[in-house]
Amino acid sequence: MSQKVQFARMNGLGNKILVIDMRGRAGRVTPEAAIALAADPQTSFDQIMAVHDPRAAGTDAFIDILNCDGTKAQACGNGTRCVVQALAAETGKRHFLFHTVAGLLEADEHPDGSISVDMGKPRLGWSEIPLAEEFHDTRRIELQIGPIDAPILHSPAVVSMGNPHAIFWVEKDVWSYDLERFGPLLENHPIFPERANITIAQVTGKDTLTTRTWERGAGLTLACGSAACAAGVAAARTGRTGRRVTIKVASALPPGELIIDWRERDDHVVMTGPATWEWSGMVDPQTGEFSRDAADVPEAAER
Repeated sequence: MSQKVQFARMNGLGNKILVIDMRGRAGRVTPEAAIALAADPQTSFDQIMAVHDPRAAGTDAFIDILNCDGTKAQACGNGTRCVVQALAAETGKRHFLFHTVAGLLEADEHPDGSISVDMGKPRLGWSEIPLAEEFHDTRRIELQIGPIDAPILHSPAVVSMGNPHAIFWVEKDVWSYDLERFGPLLENHPIFPERANITIAQVTGKDTLTTRTWERGAGLTLACGSAACAAGVAAARTGRTGRRVTIKVASALPPGELIIDWRERDDHVVMTGPATWEWSGMVDPQTGEFSRDAADVPEAAER
């Protein structure tokens, strides 16, 4: 019989995250539990960050990441910041090394409460992203949506940040595009054998971008940290900005910012931004049945 474990509802710039503590436990959070939690308005989420005991020497934890449709995700920068905040509050530590299916992630909580995550090197080769066919230059591939002679979106840059991303550059405000309509079509396009995260990005200054993202396996999301990293890399690769940019996440409520630094010294992408704790409770990792801590239940819900 499964037993409930602790979890926290958090967010990173509005990116809805459930941090589930699986340390000291065998097993995992099941896809069925993820789907059940996603269906409840109280626990609807973009990603689950299931924190397990370390599986590699020198690491603090293994993080298993699930999308709201129950599928696995390789990376989630906003979710990683949430894990850092939760573990820093518990342990007093400020530096962490996590193990994920995409590799090792270093992360730090700063005195001002902001959190930096080293997302590693971007993967830029067509087979690494991956794409279904060879493209010599992944700064601009042949893909469009809309009429051939007047496409609505076209020629995206493609990058892997441990998960595949396509970044479509637009001139108009990012809200001018029906991403909820185009996102599913592009996510599942045959050119992306593992599907892809779809971002529309507008250059708004010398080193600033505004983005909106349709997230693979999660849908239209308020924020996506790995997409912000991919957009920053793509902007630098195409000469639109330098290697350090501020990403204004238009969907976040209120709108927020991430600092993306594609370091020259080692090619690693470092993302810095906030994480916010909302409430905590207990959850069954097999079924998704949950309860909120009594102190966090609104009075209206108790009546």
